[in-house]
Amino acid sequence: MRTEVLRRLGPAALTILGLAGVYYGSARIGLLEQVVISGAVVTPLWPPTGISLSCLLLVGLWTWPGIALGTLAVVATVNPLDPTVLGIMAGNTLAPVCAFLMLRRVGFRTALDRLRDGVALVALGAFAGILVSATLGTGMLLLKGALPGGGFWRTWVAWWAGDAMGILVITPLLLVCRSFRWPRGVPGYRWAEAAALLVVTVAVTVIAIRSELSLLFLVFPVIVWAALRFQLAGAAPCVLLVSVLVIRAATARTGPFQGQSLLEAMVNLQALNASAALTALLLSAIVTEQNTIRRKVEHACSELAEVVDRLAPGESRRRWPPDGDPT
Repeated sequence: MRTEVLRRLGPAALTILGLAGVYYGSARIGLLEQVVISGAVVTPLWPPTGISLSCLLLVGLWTWPGIALGTLAVVATVNPLDPTVLGIMAGNTLAPVCAFLMLRRVGFRTALDRLRDGVALVALGAFAGILVSATLGTGMLLLKGALPGGGFWRTWVAWWAGDAMGILVITPLLLVCRSFRWPRGVPGYRWAEAAALLVVTVAVTVIAIRSELSLLFLVFPVIVWAALRFQLAGAAPCVLLVSVLVIRAATARTGPFQGQSLLEAMVNLQALNASAALTALLLSAIVTEQNTIRRKVEHACSELAEVVDRLAPGESRRRWPPDGDPT
């Protein structure tokens, strides 16, 4: 009996520890582009939130201790441990858990093959669920005295936006990687188009962030191209590339962000990131849903043709319109 229990608990414990490790590692990457707003350390893109929600959706709710452990490890490296850490840890754990529960309630499908799934991920996952972490985290800093009274809302908005971007940018990418299968029999021109898409994405983004002109809108035709031709499998990586490159320019305040205050740069950055992620996610969902409907219609027509052939052999292959009928 004890051996059976250990066999069951062993993989679960390893999964939880693995999630905590990935959470901590991705947090350290996110902190490379940290900014300080009203004395609080925040990031424009917080990957651990997107990773946490993805793990809950793909593995299960039982992995939440890994989120708590990862949060504790990260906070311990940024601030000295004190009672407020428990509030921050609770907020960072409860936020993806609440998002997961709301998504499960509305019948969310991780394949993201319906428009309603994309809307649910945006509204419930990125915007609503993350209110918990921003509110608890900023509230704990205020109680600790680490924030001035007038800095609460600025820090709250920055915290919420960073977590929301983590879900909008990272979660779709991880979900599509989970269901990705290496394509077989793909024509060579499709591989060439995918390579061209990658090169163009990087080139256009680099041009936009190095120019002092406001050219960031140039990334949207590329994202639309990716979503229309490759759906989320192509659009999600493009959004990640765009976000990483633009974040570096915004935190350094170069190119189109030159001369802007930190707050102005963060507002423009998050507006771009949110617009790019929403465009990719929702347009990909629409195209995928339409393709699914088309395949179902083709399958139904094929079955109908087989029924007609059985009832009246050859009728389904008759020329249409029949001879003598006006065209």
